[in-house]
Amino acid sequence: MNDLRYPIGELQLTKDVTDGMRADWTDEIAAAPKQLRSAIEGLDDHQLDTPYRPDGWTVRQVVHHVFDSHVNSYVRFKWALSEDAPAIKVYD
Repeated sequence: MNDLRYPIGELQLTKDVTDGMRADWTDEIAAAPKQLRSAIEGLDDHQLDTPYRPDGWTVRQVVHHVFDSHVNSYVRFKWALSEDAPAIKVYD
């Protein structure tokens, strides 16, 4: 890992998205909660409160951020599908 700000690498956008790619991504999202639970299973408080990089978030903070981000995404999609004229709600 060359840059600790990007532990899995920088974002690589895909311009040509296929139905197969969408299906794979949907499967990845569906599998994420179980994988995350498995990754932190058995960690004690000290381990959960350890930053994953210098000056970075702790494991506990990352887990909460992932949950919060997914819940917000769900709600945003629900608004978009259920409102007559949905507004894009920004993060402040």
